[in-house]
Amino acid sequence: MTSPTPVKLAIVYYSTYGTNHAMAQVAAEAAQAAGAEVRLLKVAETAPQAVIDTQDAWKAQQERMADVPTASPADLEWADAFLFSSPTRFGGAASQIRAYIDTLGGLWASGVLANKTFSAMTSAQNPNGGQETTLQTLYVMAMHWGCILVPPGYTDPVIFASGGNPYGASVTAGGQPLSEQDRASIAHQARRLVEVTQKLKG
Repeated sequence: MTSPTPVKLAIVYYSTYGTNHAMAQVAAEAAQAAGAEVRLLKVAETAPQAVIDTQDAWKAQQERMADVPTASPADLEWADAFLFSSPTRFGGAASQIRAYIDTLGGLWASGVLANKTFSAMTSAQNPNGGQETTLQTLYVMAMHWGCILVPPGYTDPVIFASGGNPYGASVTAGGQPLSEQDRASIAHQARRLVEVTQKLKG
């Protein structure tokens, strides 16, 4: 009996100060351990470099991500599964993530994004800063693509330990490292995405 082909997972994120970068890294490690072939990808920065250069923390994070490939539409064409991670901005995804999404009309129109799995993660400065609506609107976008949604739900006790968000990992970001509870929740979500996608692949 032949072994199943590995799930191809594109983890696409935007990170200003490092939280979503760290979340994406945890997810990538867990997905690889679950047998997936992973592409860890940042979206292109749209803010003026002159503005970034005035904020030391933002500039430092940009430098930390210098070796991370920039996501292209071809990465989503390659993948079987998508995991998006975005900061929350006024109850929705960051404009950099939205700008990347706006490049995907051709793939959507040709049906390339349909029948692939999708999950999402987010962060905000405070617990009630729009984290749930950010995840929900990303899922609405994925419905337009024809994706199969794979939220974590309450499928493991780690979801409750990390705040109880059934839509996806959501981190309250105050400049501190990810908690062990957050890391466990992110890892569970990534593994679940890989496992469900593998079942769908047959």
